[in-house]
This record gives sequence, structure tokens and C-alpha cells, in this order.
Amino acid sequence: MDRIARSPMAAAEPGECTAPQDSTIAIVAFVTLAAILVVLFPFPPVLDYANHYARIWLLSGGISEQPFPEIYAVDWNRTFTNVGIDLLATWLGPVVGADRLARALLFLAIVLPPLGAIALHRALFGGRHYWQIAITSLGWCSTMIGGFINFQIGLGMALFFACVDLRLQGRNPGLLFAWRLAAALLLTSMHIFSLGFYMAIVCGLEFSWRFDILRLKAGVVRLAGRLALALGTCILPPLALYLHTAALPNAGGDGLGIVWNDGVALIAINLLSAIVTYVPLVDVVLILPLILVCTRAARAGDIRVHAGLAVAAFGLLLFSCVSPRHMLGTGWISWRFPIMTALVAMAMVCPFANLTRRQSLLLALVVNLAVFGRTAWVGWNWWLAQKDVGAVERVLKNVPAGAAVLPLGHEPTTVVGLAHSNRYFAWGLDTFRHLPTLAVPFSHAFVPTVFTAKGKQPLSVLPPWSEIAVPEGNLLSIGVLSCPAMMRKYGDFTPYLSDWRRRFDFILVANGDVSDRYVGTFMPAGLTLIEDAGFAKLYAIDKTMTAEPLSIPAGCATTS
Repeated sequence: MDRIARSPMAAAEPGECTAPQDSTIAIVAFVTLAAILVVLFPFPPVLDYANHYARIWLLSGGISEQPFPEIYAVDWNRTFTNVGIDLLATWLGPVVGADRLARALLFLAIVLPPLGAIALHRALFGGRHYWQIAITSLGWCSTMIGGFINFQIGLGMALFFACVDLRLQGRNPGLLFAWRLAAALLLTSMHIFSLGFYMAIVCGLEFSWRFDILRLKAGVVRLAGRLALALGTCILPPLALYLHTAALPNAGGDGLGIVWNDGVALIAINLLSAIVTYVPLVDVVLILPLILVCTRAARAGDIRVHAGLAVAAFGLLLFSCVSPRHMLGTGWISWRFPIMTALVAMAMVCPFANLTRRQSLLLALVVNLAVFGRTAWVGWNWWLAQKDVGAVERVLKNVPAGAAVLPLGHEPTTVVGLAHSNRYFAWGLDTFRHLPTLAVPFSHAFVPTVFTAKGKQPLSVLPPWSEIAVPEGNLLSIGVLSCPAMMRKYGDFTPYLSDWRRRFDFILVANGDVSDRYVGTFMPAGLTLIEDAGFAKLYAIDKTMTAEPLSIPAGCATTS
């Protein structure tokens, strides 16, 4: 690394010359490894993926199978954005099958953002620089492990669309206007945040390479006009769609519902979402070599930066710090901006473009170790998770079609260590929360937490099932069944818990091989253990049981 940090011409031995760089093989290897992981592990520890899978299965034709015609309906007037995978499920699902389509979408969510950033980097700097290998490391981030599939695919689309925009700038204005309208329409349909990302990149590209444009008043006026035209063009499609649908996300029906990252620590944690997967410390260690490459290149004076994209990255960084964490029934809004910032930041710089052969090989070694070390880390966690997925599949074999399944879990006192690192990501968030929704495709059973949020999904729940369904839901502790204070606390968010004995047939408990922090392994009377698969447990509910005084465990006192 010391050799890399030095000026390339000063470091060169007599007779040495700048060595060519070619990142293609490593990029192909990363894409191949991502495909292998998706093929080998059908349900990886990616938070929302199982829930998306259930919805994809329904939209691919499963909704016509009993008992679902009486439970679900599809209404495309419910939303105008965030429907990319829903549209593909409707169009392609019946042809290729829900499982193949879901895996393909997961694969695209992993590889499209870094590949789009690489394409933009090549369009700006030319060549196949080794730094492009480093960009693939951003395939693993909190929004990816969180299962934000529409969002992730939208980021990749925005970057590729920006490459087309770059080619069209300065040419036929009518063609550029038509292209931006089409791009904005596609991105709005995929995810509204991907449109915002595209607009930020386009503004950065319009700004151009240098800050010289700001020295003359005429240049500033021309820049302002181009930016206003670009932004105005991109806003037209979502505005037109909104005027026809008027459906904004609001899962809770409680107004804006804003929650902020109020504090330096929370803002720092939020910024790290651009790189964090299962154990933050591991991710930080594996990303440090890439940061070192940039800092050494800057000190050596061998780094090129696109000024316009630097301004765009700074703007996205500002949004990362000031945006709310939750709003309009949508979680982790503030997570969306750090990964945008990181993608633009890595695409806008080209460190160490001129190296001797020995320096070039060392640079390639550093970035490859960092990238494939992170990929191996993710693969390890995906392999660990398969035992948990197998346990869920095993207990679901005992659930008859048409049954109603209540999903709950064991909430540990502390997040478990490396032995179960796959079960949590980012900063202690569970990855197994939506595994019970696999009861929909596997058992043809009802689960109350399938994604059906108005403004985000076209799928809706029909009455009377809608009385025990939520548009988005968490996996609550089993203590909610025995602790009155906990039941009152979550009653407004989980109406399906009201009269749960009469309304549900089974309880599926996830994380069952870890003691619950509130009640241990205690379960109320009237439940029969049908299957204990370790991680997953299935209980049958005795609907004929007469009411009797509730036995309250001592641990319930900690919930008040």
C-alpha cells in the first residue's frame, strides 16, 4: 500500500511504465457469486424477502387457488409507485413461476446498484479501473439485507438511466426531454426514491466536471436553467400519476407519523447503513481498506473527482443526516440516502488510475480481498440461516389449507453472537420476522402480516379477514399472549390479537430455540404443541376452551 500511495511517476523504476487495469474478471466473479448464493439459498436472511415472496406467489397466480379468492383482491388503484415487482409478478410470474421470478428479483437487487455505479464510472473516466471492483462491495448494505427489493432495483435503474442521460446531454433537446420523461415514469413505478436518486445524479452530471462554471454569472444562469428543466421534466410523471390515484402510503392511518434520528449517535448509525450487514464491526473492518485506498490516492495526488457528482453526493449526505427515520407508514426512510451517497461517491472518484505493474497488482489485491471478504461473510450468514428456514418449512407441513396462523417469536434479552449472526442485521434488527408468511405459498394458510399497505402494494385483504390483518407487521414476543400490559401496548398496532383464540387456528413461534426475555418458554393454557423444530414451533389453539383466570408470568412486570 505504501507503493500505491506514492506518486506513480516518482515511484516508477527506470524503464517501468503505467500498467493497464482491467476489473472485468473480478466484476464477473462477483456477479457469479451473487447468483450462486441466490440459487443455493432460496430464503436467505433478508428481512422482507419472505413477505415479498408470498405476495409474488399470490400475484403470479396463487390468488386464484383456494382459499385465497375469498381472502385477497388486487386493486391497482391503491398505489402508483413501489409496484415494480408486483407488475413483474403479474406479467411474468405465470410464465416463469413465482420462485424463479422472486430469486431473479433478489439477484437484481444485489447486483444492479453496483453495476450501475460501475457503468457510470466507466462513462465518466473511461477504462476498466480496479476501483470499479471496489464498487461491487456496495452490493451488500442495510437496505439490501433489509429486503428493500423495489428500492434496490430502482437504484440500479437510476444509475444506468443516468449513463444514457449523460450521452444525450448537449444533443437533441427534444430527445433528452422524451428520455427523461420515460425514465421518470419507469423509476416512479419501481420506487419513488429511485426517481429522486436519478434526479440527484442528473443534476450532478449537468453541473459538469469542474467548479469553473460558477465563476461567471452567465454560466450560473445557464446551469440554473438546465437544472430547472431537468427537475421539472422528472417531476411530471409522478405528479400526473398522483393526480389520478391520490394514494399515499400511511399504514398506521396516524398522519405523517414522523420519527427522527435525533442525536449524533443515531445519525452516525444511520450513515453506516450504507455498508452494514449482519455484524457492523465485521463490515467496518472489511470496508476500511477501500477507504484507505482513497485517502492514500488523495495524498499522492493521483485521484480524479467529478465536481458535479461531488455536489450531488454532498446533497445526498445532507439528506442522510436530516431525513426522518419513519414517515407515512414507511420505515427506515433515512436508510435510503446513505447508500445513494455511497454509490455516487464511489462513482465520482477514480483513485490510482496511473500505476506501475507492481503497484497495480497490489491495488487489485487490496480491493479484491475487501470485496470478496464481504461476499464470503454474507454467504456464511446465508448458509447459517438455512437450518432456520428448514425448521419453518417443517412445521408448516402440519398446517392445513385455509387455516389462520398467528406469527409470534421469542425475543432474546440480548442479541445472540456469531453462532446465530444471521438472525440479526444492522443494529439488532431481526431477519426472520417475515418467515411465517411462507405459510401462504407453502400451506395455503392465512397470515395477518402479508404486505398490503395502501399506497405501496396493489394487494388488499377482503372482509372479514381484513379485521385480523395489518398492512405491515412486526413479530411480537410470545409474552403478548400472557402479559396484559404488553397486549394493551400493541393492541392499536395489532388488532388481530383481539380475541386471538377464536380467530386463529395455529400459533407459529419463530426463534423458538432462544428463551424469551419476558416469559421464557411459557405459553398460555389451551395450546397444544404440534411440532417442535427448534427454531420454529407450531401450536394448535383449542377454540373450545372455556375462559378462566389468566396466569401472568413474573416476567410480565418488565413490560409495563
